[in-house]
Amino acid sequence: MRARTQPQKDKEPLLLDPGRRRSMRVLLSVPITVTGKNTSNQDFQEETRTLVVNAHGALISLAARVAAAQEVTLANKATQNTQKCRIVYVGAAQAGKAQMGIEFVKPSRTFWQIDFPPDDWVVPED
Repeated sequence: MRARTQPQKDKEPLLLDPGRRRSMRVLLSVPITVTGKNTSNQDFQEETRTLVVNAHGALISLAARVAAAQEVTLANKATQNTQKCRIVYVGAAQAGKAQMGIEFVKPSRTFWQIDFPPDDWVVPED
């Protein structure tokens, strides 16, 4: 993801590189439970919220120490639906939590229960 992190003098809006995304991101705070094993190979379960979602995953904030490429299970607390995910990005920890990108093992346009998902959220469903 390429983003401007410092505001410029002309106050341009934050630009995100849409060419690298498989589906449009939506700012949406969804209560979730993440379970898996931490970097010490101990089971963890943590309640948190999404920061951004798309048809292929989400950006979340998590206190549990996890590593890129490991798998976790995400549960949508509103629907109780679960989805296996892979950690694709782990940012630096701030205030005890790190932002991380998670990717669904199988894309799902309906997991987030958005009434009007963006047009590019059309993904093959099994």
